[in-house]
Amino acid sequence: MTSIGLAVIGAGYWGPNLVRNAMATPELRLEWLCDLDEDRAKAVLGRYTTVRPTTSVEQVLADPAVDAVAIATPARTHFDLVRAALDAGKHVLVEKPLTPTHAEGAKLVALAEERNRVLMLDHTFCYTPVVRKIRDLIATGEVGDVQFIDSVRINLGLVQPDVDVLWDLAPHDLSILDFVLPEGVSPVAVAAQSSDPIGAGKPCLAYLTVWLSSGAIAHVHVNWLSPTKIRTAVIGGSRRTIVWDDVNPAQRLAVYDRGVDLSAVGEDERRAALISYRTGDVVVPALPEREALRGVMSEFAASITEGRAPLTDGKAGLRVLALLEAAGQSIQNDGRRIDLGGSTR
Repeated sequence: MTSIGLAVIGAGYWGPNLVRNAMATPELRLEWLCDLDEDRAKAVLGRYTTVRPTTSVEQVLADPAVDAVAIATPARTHFDLVRAALDAGKHVLVEKPLTPTHAEGAKLVALAEERNRVLMLDHTFCYTPVVRKIRDLIATGEVGDVQFIDSVRINLGLVQPDVDVLWDLAPHDLSILDFVLPEGVSPVAVAAQSSDPIGAGKPCLAYLTVWLSSGAIAHVHVNWLSPTKIRTAVIGGSRRTIVWDDVNPAQRLAVYDRGVDLSAVGEDERRAALISYRTGDVVVPALPEREALRGVMSEFAASITEGRAPLTDGKAGLRVLALLEAAGQSIQNDGRRIDLGGSTR
């Protein structure tokens, strides 16, 4: 099988990770690393490499040996870069968020379909063994009906120059939510509150509520100001409850047979609801430890080779953008609930 020629655009924070994993993926053949700072690109590649550094996106896109590009640049540059790559006939893997606006993202998704090219989002957490396991537990019915989701992603993080905390951190949680929700369940409304207690000029912490078509609620807390790093998610179901603690390598995932059961009893038209509490076993699934980005690169290559949509395609990116834009609208309206106007899936 012929390998897929790849160029990485962006050698900053995330680009070196893409380079390393591309080089370790047999289906890919890294041809170029493009960055505005050529010395930085050279430093990432090291002295002994056949991969060529450049500052010219045009040079990369004109190379017939390049079949695909992976873009790791600031979100404000995504629209122009992705559009240029698709127009040049390249498949595209792009960092989150897809674009700064839903309207721009929709244009790119339509262009990818028109050009018959793969457009994939690097929703990295969706390729971790733990999130794949959560998805399976929900899809197979082991959890039962999803009743609530609580997600916390906080740490003493870097205040970003171009985005607020919601656009920086929440795409992780919203992409996971989109990935694990069962078929037929989708977000229908959003509300959000935020705060800037340090005077950074942008929200540094935010609380996001997502109402689902099933009647369940998902809640997301993101925060740049916490002195401790917490990355947890609790997914409550009618049969089981999943607890994910991403900073605990000894027990990243636990499945609890504990919860609340409701039974109805009565005579004729009189009915009374009885609450009972269920306490059962806790199961800790054995999960492999592997780098999620390797899975991202493998999925990108497979979707190109097989001519199919990737697991986290452009439409998944659009669904995340719809939630982010609605959250921003809610914040501007003092936390008012914003209806999404139909299913986002």
